[in-house]
Amino acid sequence: MKPFRLAVLTLTLLPLVTLAAPPEGDAAAREERRTRMMRVMGLAEELGLDESQALKMADTMRQFDERRRPLMKQVRESAKVLRLAARGDASAQSQVDQAIQRVFDARAQLTALDRDMYQALAKDLPPQKRAQLAIFMARHEGKMAKLMRKADREGRLKERQERMQQRMQERMRRIQERMQQRGTEGQQ
Repeated sequence: MKPFRLAVLTLTLLPLVTLAAPPEGDAAAREERRTRMMRVMGLAEELGLDESQALKMADTMRQFDERRRPLMKQVRESAKVLRLAARGDASAQSQVDQAIQRVFDARAQLTALDRDMYQALAKDLPPQKRAQLAIFMARHEGKMAKLMRKADREGRLKERQERMQQRMQERMRRIQERMQQRGTEGQQ
């Protein structure tokens, strides 16, 4: 795709991506919008699409992304339960089998969504472009998995910080109890 066309496509897609994105102003929402725009631009460049074709594909992908979002949330929540159970949380340990089943179910639905999205995007493309689309989607899925792992690590960092803060509070409580015991022993 020529640089001028790419610039026009970017300027055309930016408002569409902004309107399609959730109204949240946090970093995750911005990152999702940026990732979606980069994916569409990469696809348009890879397949040599014109602006109208790229916009059509962007709309199709957005619809599938909206269906994908609750499934990804389900996987993250189940993974959180599994991490808690692995650390020894008794309340989470009773939910392990259900969490594992939810992960497998959501992953199966995500795979079906990927297949459906490919079919929706590829239906009007010649065989060479369908092959390029399949390769692009496989490559992009790897990037999305990497972004999800990064978000997961950031979530675990927050959990770790919270646990550390709880341990510090517990230590401070024990120290205060010991000081009170020593004070009452000294008064006797």
